[in-house]
Parts: sequence; structure tokens; C-alpha cells
Amino acid sequence: MSKKKPVDQVPEDQTQEQPAQPELEGNGLQEQLEAAHQQRDEYLQMAQRVQADFDNFRRRNRQVASESFDDGARAFIKTLLPVVDNLERALLEERGEDPLYTGVQLVHRQLMDVLSHRGVQPISRPGEAFDPTLEDAVAQGSPEEGEPGTVCDVVLKGYKMGDTVLRHAMVRVVPG
Repeated sequence: MSKKKPVDQVPEDQTQEQPAQPELEGNGLQEQLEAAHQQRDEYLQMAQRVQADFDNFRRRNRQVASESFDDGARAFIKTLLPVVDNLERALLEERGEDPLYTGVQLVHRQLMDVLSHRGVQPISRPGEAFDPTLEDAVAQGSPEEGEPGTVCDVVLKGYKMGDTVLRHAMVRVVPG
């Protein structure tokens, strides 16, 4: 019968000596550590710059996509404006209870609701001062029709979407 020694006890002659921790001041290890810290800081800064560049790239792409969508919507709405004009011309002469007339009214109202929901607003400013950013003067009115420099008649309504003019209103202006 042999007696077993506990596992956690190792005879003194079999212990391995741990190498002594070298001092950081000696052998250039301090310089290596400082160089490693500098390199770490450079890599961190580089990673932060790359992350910021990627965030900017993502933001620009979202903005470009949004602008492209709005440009396409504006172009499409411009093609619908003659349809709106023709519907309004069809509604100029009221026909009472005519079902065709009522149908045209409903289609016009629905189209105007859709355009309004998309942010399209008509430009029709009779009696207000002429604004060349919103209107094109196509004729002159008579002095009896209003104050000089004001719009006396809207020949063709204009439309804007937000701050962008889709089509300038064609107006008659009182000379002055």
C-alpha cells in the first residue's frame, strides 16, 4: 500500500521557477510598450474615421435616394397638369344633374385630393402683387381692373410642390 501525496502539493525539488518579471525600464521594453500604445491609438483613430466616413456615406445615399424620388414625383405630376387643366375646362359649363358632368366633378376632386396629399398646391393669386417667381405675365389688363402691378386675371393656374414651382401661373397684370 502506497500512500498517495495530495495533488496540490508538489515536492520542492520538482517546482519550476517562474522567470522574474523584467523591469520595464530596462532592455527597451518601455519604448516597445509606448510604440504599441501609439500604434493602438492610430488604429483606433483610423477605425473611428472609417466609421464616420461610412455614416456620412449612408446619410448621403439616403438623401440622394429621397431627392431622386421627389424629382421623379415632380416630373410625373408635371405630366398630369394638362389633365387637370382639361378636367377644369370640362367643368366650366355647369350641366346640373347630368351624370357625365357629375362623374367629371368626382374625378377632378379625387385627382386634386391626391395632388394635395402629395403636397401640390395651385398658384392662383388674383388681386395680389405680381410675383415673377410664381407667375408669368402673358398679357396686360386695364387700369380699371385693379391696382398697378397686381394680377387681374389668371389665364392658366400654376402649381407648386413645396417650395418648387412645377408650372408658373399665366396671368394678366395691371400695368403700372
